[in-house]
Amino acid sequence: MKRILPLAFALALSAPAFAQTVDNQGAKQLSDNLARYFGKQAFDTGVLKVSVEGDAYKIALDIKALVNALPEQKLLKFDMAPYALMVKPRSDGSWDVSSNFSQGASFEFDGPEGRQSMEFTIKDGKLTSVYDPALAAFTSGTSSVTGMTMTSREAKQQADVSTGAGTATVVATKSANGGVDFTATQKVSDFVERIKVDDPDSGMNFPLTLKTPELSVDANGKGVRTKPLLDLLAFAVANEDEARLKANQAELKSLMLAALPVWERVDGNYRFKDFEVDSPVGKFGAAQFSTAFGMDGVSQNGKVDYTIKATGLTIPHQTLPEWTVPLLPTEIDLNFGGANIDLDTMAKKAIEAFDLNKNPPLSDEFGKALVADFKAKNPKVVIAHSTVKNADIEVAMEGEMTFPGEKPDATVTVDVAGYDKIVDALKEGAKSDEQMAQAFPFALAVKGFGKTLPDGRLEWVINTKADGSVAVNGAMLKGPDAAQDDSAGQDDNAGDDGANGTDGSTGGDDSDGGDNGGAGAKLQP
Repeated sequence: MKRILPLAFALALSAPAFAQTVDNQGAKQLSDNLARYFGKQAFDTGVLKVSVEGDAYKIALDIKALVNALPEQKLLKFDMAPYALMVKPRSDGSWDVSSNFSQGASFEFDGPEGRQSMEFTIKDGKLTSVYDPALAAFTSGTSSVTGMTMTSREAKQQADVSTGAGTATVVATKSANGGVDFTATQKVSDFVERIKVDDPDSGMNFPLTLKTPELSVDANGKGVRTKPLLDLLAFAVANEDEARLKANQAELKSLMLAALPVWERVDGNYRFKDFEVDSPVGKFGAAQFSTAFGMDGVSQNGKVDYTIKATGLTIPHQTLPEWTVPLLPTEIDLNFGGANIDLDTMAKKAIEAFDLNKNPPLSDEFGKALVADFKAKNPKVVIAHSTVKNADIEVAMEGEMTFPGEKPDATVTVDVAGYDKIVDALKEGAKSDEQMAQAFPFALAVKGFGKTLPDGRLEWVINTKADGSVAVNGAMLKGPDAAQDDSAGQDDNAGDDGANGTDGSTGGDDSDGGDNGGAGAKLQP
């Protein structure tokens, strides 16, 4: 809430700052500008109000009035003070924007499983920033709180969240290729979340506590199309009536095209220091834990990236067999995502083709053709170099997968340091665990297919083809799937088991895949 509301108001300050004299006429002009993005009804119902306060304008948002204006609101209780921004025009055409967003709120309503409630408080919330209407973005901004609390209650779950002091900053500049480049940071201390689940139906009854002394967030964006996105918002407000929207769909298409690619690139990263999870089975923890996400905008060759990293992992042993302890990881670095993603062609074709006067606006045939075109560009699922390791074992993986047909075409490389340690652990487990006793010979067989690298690691290059074949280090483990004969069962001469692979072979050809890279035998499907 403390981040969304300032942004929503500031985005609406898209008209150039008018005369430096702050007066009632300026307040009316600012109200008209805001109405373009929030609707005139927001002012008529008292949800929004602009007034003169000294040498600045006060923009007040009454959330309670907004809730009361909702046609089907079912809240039993809602209590929240109005939220206010102080805005002042600057000589360079931008705005000074500030706020004391210290706040408290609570509400209750009847949910599908009974009474639900929530309340939160923000202590000493302060915002100081500069907003540039020419960029439709904050060129600079800082905010801070001394603490925050939130509690929620449901029939089967309750949660209590608290934080210590927090700060946030944002900086934006004009992008070389249009739009806005920005960087934003946020840091929160002493984050604690306590969750208690009590569900008699499922038998779940346990407490859970998540905590970190420091949570930080970093985000950056390049070429974010803030102005065209504001134009789309204004169009939506001006064309709420369905008939008017249909009549003006040509303008809508033009505005949607102008907003592409939405952004060139956005990236974000959450980091937790000394992260802990207390549970009934023990304490999970990580000295450093982070998750990152990045995504190109609407382009012809876009990428999406995800990363999960943790160091100093601790996992409780109480509920695990002792033989598994040597296998537990202490560090993970997982990197995966997608590449060669053509959303640009899809978006432009869809914008050109949709017709709001038809139901549906896009035909099923068009949708199927669009998906086929997307797949024809050969998008990839990518596993960048990823590792899971502890002091004695490291498992690394990388590869990519495409979907030329119904089945994937993939190449994945797996290499392991300390494979003998894995075998030793499984051997120990086989003494007391029947499933491990069955898995142990498989672990030895897998080792036989591995290639020993100069540094002693074992490597497996796994290739799966769309025809169903699977090879490891060049050795064919499974041949192509047998061809499907739709006439089977109708032609008396169609029952050649050898040709159709029903005798356990791959069509009778034993010549391919004879070299199993040291495995010593050819495995058939």
